[in-house]
Amino acid sequence: MKNVKKGKITLTITIGIACLALVTVMFMQFKIVNQVDLNQLEVMREEELRTELANWKQKYEEAQTQYEQKSQTLEEYNQKEASDSETAQLVEKELAQVNLLLGKTEVQGNGIEIKITENASAETSITSDNLNMIVNSLREAGAEAISINNERIINMSDIVMANNIIRVNQQRILAPYIIKAIGNQTYLESSLLGNGGEADKLIKLGHKVEIQKDNHVKIPSYDKELTTKYIES
Repeated sequence: MKNVKKGKITLTITIGIACLALVTVMFMQFKIVNQVDLNQLEVMREEELRTELANWKQKYEEAQTQYEQKSQTLEEYNQKEASDSETAQLVEKELAQVNLLLGKTEVQGNGIEIKITENASAETSITSDNLNMIVNSLREAGAEAISINNERIINMSDIVMANNIIRVNQQRILAPYIIKAIGNQTYLESSLLGNGGEADKLIKLGHKVEIQKDNHVKIPSYDKELTTKYIES
């Protein structure tokens, strides 16, 4: 019985925090909208305003959906007589889902692998900006997981350059740069190739870019500690 109660408390607190976080995000979104200066709204073009409203509507709907899902999970748990094994399974399932979203789990799936070989005689060297642009393009194309030289890229990852050295997640990386992404292979490849694509730009500068489709792309977990500097609890 003690294990069951402990499991109930753990799961309830976990889901409760998730629900509270989602509600807080929703509240902050409304607060930001309310604080927009009316004068600013008046000078915004109609198209920009429609786009902004659509973005806020999408964010609200996503937050609302997640909130309802967590609330339903909590309600289902509270309504059932959970045994020790059922409690453990529910907690384990929730934890696995959280770790997956945070990038703390190694994943595998359909995707692409990009190999960028730097040409020393090219017009310009490859910089962290180039890698950031590639990552952003892959995300916009629906990439569900990304890594650079086996460094998992998450929302809190940093890709920076100092003294001509590129660092990803505070780790120094060297060419060739191997970028892996899991997602729709056609969308991912198309986002980089073609006129104006980030891979196309590097090729025109003289660097070598190879893209291969792979049905078994493996991307490691994020192995650093998840910390925040400015968020207050």
